Amino acid sequence: MKNLLEKFERIVVLTLMAFMVFAVLLATIEVGVILWQQMKEPPFLLLDVKEMMEVFGFILMVVIGLELLETIKAYLDKRVIHVEVVLLVSIVAVARKIIIMDYKEITPQMIMAVATLVLSLSVGFFAVRRALDGSGKYRKESTDV
Repeated sequence: MKNLLEKFERIVVLTLMAFMVFAVLLATIEVGVILWQQMKEPPFLLLDVKEMMEVFGFILMVVIGLELLETIKAYLDKRVIHVEVVLLVSIVAVARKIIIMDYKEITPQMIMAVATLVLSLSVGFFAVRRALDGSGKYRKESTDV
């Protein structure tokens, strides 16, 4: 029974990886199409700030997809979800949201909420990085007094 569940889990993870590869590929093509469409309109080969923010948002979306793919791959290899990578993906996702936000229509409460979220994710990322060494294993604290 355990062997059957492990095979099922592996099939699901491989399917998710295939979906992520396809989604990242489509998103990359979409970035290229959007960039080309915006650059061919007058003024030729120039983007205004709004268009650049839209392109940057799509590029960051591709980066988020790649990081999620890395998380799925790490789970497949080691059956471990790396909290560090998940926090990093979350930080990039929030940064993407900040970049594409329309600041004319945003409330002060929303700005405070986003700032709190960024601070919380950053503190969490720092704490996890501090707790782990470069190999992904917990650091051994010295017990010498």
